[in-house]
Amino acid sequence: MTTPAPAPTRILLADDHALVRHGLRLILDAEPDLVVVAEAADGAEAVDAAGPESVDLAILDIAMPRLTGIQAAREISQRAPRIHILMLSMYDNEQYFFESLKAGASGYVLKSVADRDLIEACRASVRGEPFLYPGAVTALIRDYLQRDRRGERQPDRILTTREEEIVKLIAESHSSREIAETLGISVKTVERHRANILQKLGMRDRLDLTRYAIRAGLVEP
Repeated sequence: MTTPAPAPTRILLADDHALVRHGLRLILDAEPDLVVVAEAADGAEAVDAAGPESVDLAILDIAMPRLTGIQAAREISQRAPRIHILMLSMYDNEQYFFESLKAGASGYVLKSVADRDLIEACRASVRGEPFLYPGAVTALIRDYLQRDRRGERQPDRILTTREEEIVKLIAESHSSREIAETLGISVKTVERHRANILQKLGMRDRLDLTRYAIRAGLVEP
């Protein structure tokens, strides 16, 4: 008996330019595991369309009327935290990038390379992994080094040794199954540890844990 294919990721696509939405929709709908189920022409429409039972992933242009993509991301994160969020931008801008992360986005995709990066970013986001283009990685490392030079205190040790092992492996992009095999525990135990870690640290996803791991010295920046 064959296992049925998982349901495709349901996507909300928000951009105030209809031609851009059309082009991105063609890229997304060509993939069997992705389907655009809603479109929005501004940030307010995006918030209204982001129903937690109907949308799995919201792709938001940063520069939109009424509400910007970052404002819409904040609203969606508060109203429907299970919806993953990707930001689209024409600009390789560190301020936009960091504000997007604060607003709850798990990735930042440049429109100039959307045809190359968007599919990978969607799949990473749904897996709970960050998607960072090279300039964004550089910005994160620079942010870490600046904090270190200012002498900002590193996080206190509040995790157990096993929890730190799991955070390190998560930050190194290992799946739950790979972590389970490495540590000789079940996948359910890994998931339980992950949930406990997120609760302890007041964090929500893999991106937060990766940043924590860098600042706690569990992985190299």
